[in-house]
Amino acid sequence: MEDRDLYRDTWVRYLGYANEVGESFRALIPVSLVWASYGVATAYVTADAIDKGMKAAVTHTQDSERKKRVTVAVVDTFVWQALASVAIPGFTINRICAASLYLMGKTTRWPLPVRKWTTTAVGLSAIPFIVKPIDRSVDLLLDASLRKLYSSDEKPSGPPQ
Repeated sequence: MEDRDLYRDTWVRYLGYANEVGESFRALIPVSLVWASYGVATAYVTADAIDKGMKAAVTHTQDSERKKRVTVAVVDTFVWQALASVAIPGFTINRICAASLYLMGKTTRWPLPVRKWTTTAVGLSAIPFIVKPIDRSVDLLLDASLRKLYSSDEKPSGPPQ
């Protein structure tokens, strides 16, 4: 049986979505709490990158290129997670919520609190739909750029599935 990855196969994975939740609630909560949600997501990204580096170090104890393999594991995981779990989804949910609030302000006569709660619901509802396309896009981006720097026989740890 394969070992379960704490950062990808358990509830801990959801910490990577903290900033999307924060962005969804931006209209209702202090901005400092939104930034705190980014702190939680960034801590998740960093912990996953460290974990993948430690696993690469254990896997390649007798490898002459151990340091390189550990570096690749850490960098690949951190960059992938930073883009796919924090930066791109945070921006996406932020813009979806901003557009939602703006459009409701222009097209409805709903009171502001109703529009803000509806915006939050729209943002939360969008999260499951943006994850896979963003993950795939970041894979393509890294495959076409950063991962070309790695040797062809080396496989980075890859994204969560």
